[in-house]
Amino acid sequence: MIFFRSALWTTLALVALVLAGCSRSILREGDRIIFLGDSITAQGNDPGGYVAIVRDTLTARYPELGLQIIGAGVSGNKVPDLLRRLQRDVLDHQPTLVFIYIGINDVWHSLEPIGGTPIAVYEAGLREIIGKLLEAGVQVFLCTPTVIGERHDGTNALDPMLEDYAAISRQVAADMRVTLVDLRQAFITYLQDHNPANDESGILTYDSVHLSPGGNRLVAGEVLRALGD
Repeated sequence: MIFFRSALWTTLALVALVLAGCSRSILREGDRIIFLGDSITAQGNDPGGYVAIVRDTLTARYPELGLQIIGAGVSGNKVPDLLRRLQRDVLDHQPTLVFIYIGINDVWHSLEPIGGTPIAVYEAGLREIIGKLLEAGVQVFLCTPTVIGERHDGTNALDPMLEDYAAISRQVAADMRVTLVDLRQAFITYLQDHNPANDESGILTYDSVHLSPGGNRLVAGEVLRALGD
């Protein structure tokens, strides 16, 4: 009986250690996290936005770490814009972790006189941004662009182009060995289950692009998952 109890407690202790290891956050004391992106990230810094949700969640959960969480989104930005302001808005703040959430305007603006970003320029820009961050010792998380239209069956006008750009982001993340946060796949999966009418907007976005409260919660959840939280 004594042996049985001892073995049982040993087993339970091992299970507890394994579960703790599986759910362990990667965050460390003094971490400075920057979210680099466009208007989606700029709005995400407002109350209820995905950056604000991540900030509120992590600072409440880990007050002892003294985390700093900074939104660096600028409306209308594309990959070349991020590259131009990388030093001022990111590197000068000496971040330890950076999330890059970009690609919507690179595709969407192809419909406008201002123009989008050619796919080769998009890829080269992502590689240069990530390279500079890695040189500075930053842990990088690259997000795929989400949606331009919420129809989940591939019938949004820019779906084929957006898929190509998302594929580039996935390849860059793999090549440069940074963490991929596949927001596009997360959105499509969610919309397949929660958009039975195949509406163009109103589920995860309010205008087919910018995040609704539900969209902000979904993105925040994917970010927290990437942080092991």
